[in-house]
Amino acid sequence: MSEIRVSSKKMKSVLESLFQKHSFTKEQAFTLAKIHTESTLDGVNSHGVNRVPVFIDYVKKGLIKTDAIATKTASMGSIERWDGNLGSGILNALTCTDQAIKLAKTYGLGLVALKNTNHWMRGGTYGWRAAEQGCISILFTNTIPNMPAWGGKENRIGNNPLVIAIPRPNGHVVLDMALSQFSFGKMQSLELKNEELPFHGGWDNNNELTKHPKDIMDSGRALPVGYWKGSALSMILDMLATLLSAGNSTYKIGLKKNETALSQVFMCIDPSTFSDTEIQQNLLNEIIKFTHEGPYMKKDGRTFYPGERTLATRKKSKVEGMQVSSKIWEEILELVD
Repeated sequence: MSEIRVSSKKMKSVLESLFQKHSFTKEQAFTLAKIHTESTLDGVNSHGVNRVPVFIDYVKKGLIKTDAIATKTASMGSIERWDGNLGSGILNALTCTDQAIKLAKTYGLGLVALKNTNHWMRGGTYGWRAAEQGCISILFTNTIPNMPAWGGKENRIGNNPLVIAIPRPNGHVVLDMALSQFSFGKMQSLELKNEELPFHGGWDNNNELTKHPKDIMDSGRALPVGYWKGSALSMILDMLATLLSAGNSTYKIGLKKNETALSQVFMCIDPSTFSDTEIQQNLLNEIIKFTHEGPYMKKDGRTFYPGERTLATRKKSKVEGMQVSSKIWEEILELVD
């Protein structure tokens, strides 16, 4: 697969025009373009620029309502329920993240549960956003059934992404992980490059574990991270998102033809509620230092805290431009025209 370099300025401009063309307001188009570009800038093309054609397809099919906004349906102190009304997953998630932050600043902890929303693209976006506002965050979403429960043959659980972020002056700690060994977006990116996965990522149609992304995407059966442990965690997150939002479970989402009307949870904690901020940072740095200074498996190896490599990729991309699949970029330009 050939790749080209695209500047963030160019990508934002092109995407903003594309989103306005498909009935988003100028303000909404600016936000959507910004988020997709920032994900790509951080090296997460799978949930940034690569997802744009799919997003536009969902808009065209009416699965994403361009005129819909999230609305609050219930509240009790620091806990709220919202309905996404099938609007943009990014715009809904930004609204609910900001609301959870607002509640955390008021009560110390804020939780917003959202139903009837669409794919939030890169979940880490909202973890970084909360960290920039000084909040710890725990965020998760359910998905269509795209993994077998451990020991099962058919897809009955989702790769339900989990995000945990902790603010830190010297670089925020942000965990962003799907509960499949590799996200389907990551597998798509590797397939575009004609590359294999470094480890087994799922089953092929012969029920054999494989490193070939295309075989896994053809079967639709990803491998849970941690095998039975990831399977159990997927079910628990689905249960929590469904119960707290009173929304759709992975089972209900799977009854639809497309992945839509998802359930999500946005929980934020304001650590400044306690008056020991300096102690908190010292403890956090102590953990990172201890991990960094350990012996490595390889002579030139090293270890990283969650989010550390993202910061390095972001810095490099700002200088050199973003590497983008020429095929995806051409498809986007055609959609604009």
